[in-house]
This record gives sequence, C-alpha cells and structure tokens, in this order.
Amino acid sequence: MSAQDVEIRVVPELADIGQADWDACACPEAQSGARARDPFTTFRFLAALQKSGSVGPGTGWQPQYLTATVAGQVIAVAPMYVKSHSQGEYIFDHNWAHAYERAGGRYYPKLQIAVPHTPVTGRRFLTRPGFEETGMAALVQGAIQLTESNNLSSLHVTFCTEDEVEVAKELGLMPRKSQQFHWRNDGYVNFDGFLSSLNSRKRKNIRKERMTAQSFGGHIRVLTGDQIKPEHWDAFWRFYQDTGARKWGTPYLTRSFFDIAHETLRDDIVLVLAKRDGEYVAGALNFIGADALYGRYWGCSEHHPCLHFELCYYQAIDIAIAYKLKTVEAGAQGEHKLARGYLPTPTWSLHWMRDAGFANAIGDYLAAERAAVDEEIEILTDYGPFRRAQVEEQE
Repeated sequence: MSAQDVEIRVVPELADIGQADWDACACPEAQSGARARDPFTTFRFLAALQKSGSVGPGTGWQPQYLTATVAGQVIAVAPMYVKSHSQGEYIFDHNWAHAYERAGGRYYPKLQIAVPHTPVTGRRFLTRPGFEETGMAALVQGAIQLTESNNLSSLHVTFCTEDEVEVAKELGLMPRKSQQFHWRNDGYVNFDGFLSSLNSRKRKNIRKERMTAQSFGGHIRVLTGDQIKPEHWDAFWRFYQDTGARKWGTPYLTRSFFDIAHETLRDDIVLVLAKRDGEYVAGALNFIGADALYGRYWGCSEHHPCLHFELCYYQAIDIAIAYKLKTVEAGAQGEHKLARGYLPTPTWSLHWMRDAGFANAIGDYLAAERAAVDEEIEILTDYGPFRRAQVEEQE
C-alpha cells in the first residue's frame, strides 16, 4: 500500500468519526465483549471529555482528531489537540517554551497527541488490526505535515508506548524518557502475599499504616459499576474540587464529566470512599483496564493519618489482586510511593520541533535527560522495599 492510498483528515468532533470506527482502532479487543486494554483512549472516555466541556473552547485543549482512511475505511486514529498552554500534560516543557520565546519564537499554539489530563501510558497511534505499520506511519507523517503547514512550533506525543517510540524515531520524532511509580503483581493471592515479598522493616511499616488509616472512625467502601450512585459522585466532586484547586488552581474536569462518566464509564471505574459519621470524608477514583488498575484522583474533606495511603495505594493493591491485574499505575510523580511497594518505571513521550536549530538543542537535552532518568531509576529501585532477590526477579 502506498502513501498515496491513505487519506489524512482532521476532525473536530469525535461524533463525526463515530464510535464503531474509533473503537475498532482504539480497542479492537473489546469488540468481542472483552474489557478494553486502555479505557482512556476509548470513544466513551474521550467523548465524555468533549461533551462535558473538559476539553474544547476555553480550556486550551482544542480537539483536532486525526484519522487515516483507505478506500473509505478508517484504518487509524489519534487523539490530537491544539494546545495554547502546557497544562494537564504531566510531561513538562515550560522551560522549552520560555527558551523558544526568549529567542523570538512563538511556542504556542502547538500540537499535542495525548489523552488530556491523563498521565497514563498507552497507544497514541491507534490502528485497526492489520494496518499497524501503514496506519502509524500515516498518522505521524500527517501530524508533522500539519505542524509545518500551520507554522506551529512543535508536535508532542505524551505517554506513548515504548514500541511506538522505536517506530517513531525512524520517522523523525525525538524520544523523551521520564518515570512513574507502578506496583507489579507477582501472582499474589492476597495482600499478605505481597507483604511477604518486602523486607521486614517496610512490611511492618505498611501494616502499621494500614492499621492507623483504618482506625479513622468510619468504614471504607469499594464501589464499581451499578454500585456507584449519583450521591457518590456528589461526594467525590467535592473532594476533586479541593484537590484540583490546590494542585492546579482550577480543576481540569467539569462536574458534567462525572455525570457522563456515571452513564457511560461506571463499569470501567472503581471508586474507593471513606465514610465517617454518616458523611463521606475521602475518596479515590480508579479506572480498570484489561491488565492494569489506574489510580487517577484523590481528595478529602477531613484529614486522617495514613488515609491517603490506604485509599490510593493499599486498596488499589487489594483491588488489583482481586481482579488479577498485572499492575497498578498510581499516577504522576511521588517518590513516597516507593516505600509502599511501587517501583520506578520508565514512561515515554515523543517530540518534533519545526525549527531545526531548536530541535538540535532539544535533542541534546533529551539525550542527557535519558541518561539521568536511567541512573535515577536504578538508584531508586535499590532503595525500594523489596527483598533483594525479589527485586532481581522483577527486573
């Protein structure tokens, strides 16, 4: 198949692509009724962002979904946005923007292929089975061409897979390496099985933290699917607003997003809520994939010692073991996760700069950064809570 056979289009409304075509590329494994491997690139999640106004006018995330079509059939899609800032990305390029603008350039707007507000690794070049090579090449080349023809400063692809990095490097994109902290399920039967893999000091500390958290004076509920009711979203919205205001100034997601999530996403969600004296006082929101549990948001209206660790990290491990999931991805940043059994794990992004001189400078920076990240991962892994033999086995 030649490049001339592939038509590249930009579509501002996800509905104009259609759920069937989008999900045939994003989650073909779900067509037979299986759970989507990545809930965040499904039509229902991205549509919830757009319908709720969490992306679109006034947000700095203007949807420009990229499609590749052959003979009228959509063979590949990508969640692409025109960005007027660098918020909600979790791969930080603010210093790049400042340097480019000090040199007289205009960094914004830029193109971003990503799941907004979601620092979760997954495929970003979504291809229908059988069109993997052709579809990805068409999307990468199309995105670069759009960046050039619209005189945009740059193209960024955040939290892509390592396999995509290897292909995209050959197509002219520069890789960037970062890290998160993920928990890995080594076939544990229960939480005690996980604890047995830790050194004694960390094992005792986690048991103490769980006892402290669970003595907060109430009880903890784990809800999914139809167990989740509108009242639970009312409580969680309060928590999310508080956390969002403190972290970002303004919460990224609108209240409407959670209403839509209740209608279309609740089977993909596990909500962990703490209730005391008849009131919900804290909560953590997780999404379920085919192989992983994704911790996304946490908030509280009352502070209780270690309750954050319990709801976000230890309950997540319990859930992953129960669902026989391979990993828990607990979100961006946070070296405090290391002591709770979450090990440093590489994450990747891809970048293309229109200005050749700027691209060379960024390329040099990324090479040095990759070496530093590798060293940091090695050091942090050595400081982890696992017994030495367990670490070597996981590596």
